[in-house]
Amino acid sequence: MDFIDLKTQYRRLRPSVDERVAKVLAHGQYILGPEVVELESALARYVGARHCVAASSGTDTLLIALLALGIGRGDEVITVPFTFIATAEMIALAGATPVFVDIDPRSWNLDPALLESAITPRTRAIMPVSLYGQCADFAAINAIAARHRLPVIDDAAQSFGATQGGRRSCSLSDIGSTSFFPSKPLGAYGDGGALFTDDDVLAKAMREIRVHGQDRRYHHPRLGINGRLDTLQAAVLLAKIEIFDEEVVARTRIGARYGELISEAFVGHEERIATPWIAPGNTSVYAQYTIEVDDRDVVESRMKARGIPTAVHYPMPLHTQPVFESLGLREGAFPVAERAARRVISLPMHPYLGEEQQRQVVAALRAAVLG
Repeated sequence: MDFIDLKTQYRRLRPSVDERVAKVLAHGQYILGPEVVELESALARYVGARHCVAASSGTDTLLIALLALGIGRGDEVITVPFTFIATAEMIALAGATPVFVDIDPRSWNLDPALLESAITPRTRAIMPVSLYGQCADFAAINAIAARHRLPVIDDAAQSFGATQGGRRSCSLSDIGSTSFFPSKPLGAYGDGGALFTDDDVLAKAMREIRVHGQDRRYHHPRLGINGRLDTLQAAVLLAKIEIFDEEVVARTRIGARYGELISEAFVGHEERIATPWIAPGNTSVYAQYTIEVDDRDVVESRMKARGIPTAVHYPMPLHTQPVFESLGLREGAFPVAERAARRVISLPMHPYLGEEQQRQVVAALRAAVLG
């Protein structure tokens, strides 16, 4: 069983993918070719944003966003400790200091109740993460940000396609940033990412930063990076976005089925497992179907013995990573994130996962948890 099945998806999309890739090979515009412009237009329409800036990865998009806001040395950016390192890594690479706020124990996203107390005179932005496929609580986060006149960057690498209050991920804050890493809900066949905003000034800055700070050929009014999306990846994404709505529906159905099957399998043992909680008004694209269990290492080993792949996102909160030791934050600083890091485990999840496969996963899970 595949943890994520990209092969079945390719077989479905093969004619469209092959045709679009062949066109790129024919015209030879491999850098910022016409497919990139076409993709940006399609993605902006999908999200409901005025601007989309396609870029080289979901990591580079975070750095581009920070640089566009003028964030650098001496500044602070608030984020969460329970995420992939890229979130805080880009804050630090921009020259700023990541300031962590603990997560909500149900959604695993930033806890807005703890946000305001982390704001200082040096705070320049808030960067929540929309983890595992569900948007963070932007109504609460944006309200706090507005009171303090702070921009909000949504690290939506895992939530593209999800909604909150009827609005799509990446349209819920000043800047939305997403990833097209192959395993993401909308994934390329290599690295890629995109930025979204309704702000014309920010969009112009992000486009310039993407090409070494260039506003016209060999004229550089600002520092930038090589953050361009390859035309070949844009071609792949144009093929995939044709069926993306169908895949989002499938992900929703499969996520709900997991919940039902696990609930049935753990009757009388509900305390042994926690399934994803989706906040009212939210939908999730289940970039991962993540649960919490005791004795995770044992469960992981028993699942593997039964031929069921699992993954852990993420076993070490960022404040405990050696690279951030200088922040002086020790274990115990963010207890909810630390507890989640010890307990989370993700099950196979993709739009082509069949009901019988899910039953196999849940049967193995029950045996692994209950022994």
